[in-house]
Amino acid sequence: MRPRPSWGWQDAAACRGEDLVLFFGPDGERQPEREIRERKAKEICGACPVRTECLDYAISRPEKYGTWGGLNEDERASERRRRMRRANAA
Repeated sequence: MRPRPSWGWQDAAACRGEDLVLFFGPDGERQPEREIRERKAKEICGACPVRTECLDYAISRPEKYGTWGGLNEDERASERRRRMRRANAA
């Protein structure tokens, strides 16, 4: 059983109060719109004081959708694999 997540870090998140569509996108979104939306979301994440906690949470779950800790789904999958390789090498 997975430990219950601590949500306290979310109180300090730069995205707090932002429209969730910015981070998760609407259904049927086309690639050009997605790129623009993700860039805006990542700009907010870039200045976030809890970016690391957010990314660690999303990778540990793993969250399948959205921008978390400044990374989209594909980027998080790559980061998850990188962390697993590093842990296995240790």
